[in-house]
Amino acid sequence: MNSSPKPQTQPEEYAELRAEIVRAVRSLCPRWLASRADDLVQAALLRILELRQRSEHRQDLSSFYLKRVAYSALVDEIRRLERRREMPLEGDDGEPLPLASASPGPEKLQAGKEIGEGIRDCLGALLRPRQLAVTLYLQDVSVVEAARLLGWELKQTRNLVYRGLGDLRHCLKGKGLHP
Repeated sequence: MNSSPKPQTQPEEYAELRAEIVRAVRSLCPRWLASRADDLVQAALLRILELRQRSEHRQDLSSFYLKRVAYSALVDEIRRLERRREMPLEGDDGEPLPLASASPGPEKLQAGKEIGEGIRDCLGALLRPRQLAVTLYLQDVSVVEAARLLGWELKQTRNLVYRGLGDLRHCLKGKGLHP
């Protein structure tokens, strides 16, 4: 089995390739993602170097191709940030951003209290079977589990939950509450 060694990237080639990738990333990268520019360059370089290792032929990469790789790395980074919902600790001017408080403000506390009281009142006004089914549902118990716990048929439990939720929404709306 005669396998020829895979081509290695020389330091001069690597420096030139990196410089081209840096230019491509700078031309594509939005300001709000500028702090991640080095990460984008690294990701694009890794993709290109992996491609070169896999291919048997040494190929010159066009600036268009390099820009496409940089664009792909940028899109992947944006998607990753969206999934993780990361927020930078500093603004564009380098000043620290104000961090949100872990506890809700007084308005949210009061609104939550009013909604909680409204839900308790409205649940108390439901017919007993609907009240039980909806209470379990609101405690994140599945309809199947609620049917088993209450000893009811699945279809009956499902109907009681959905009709009870409708009654609950109607009652809350009548109180001017929108959870």
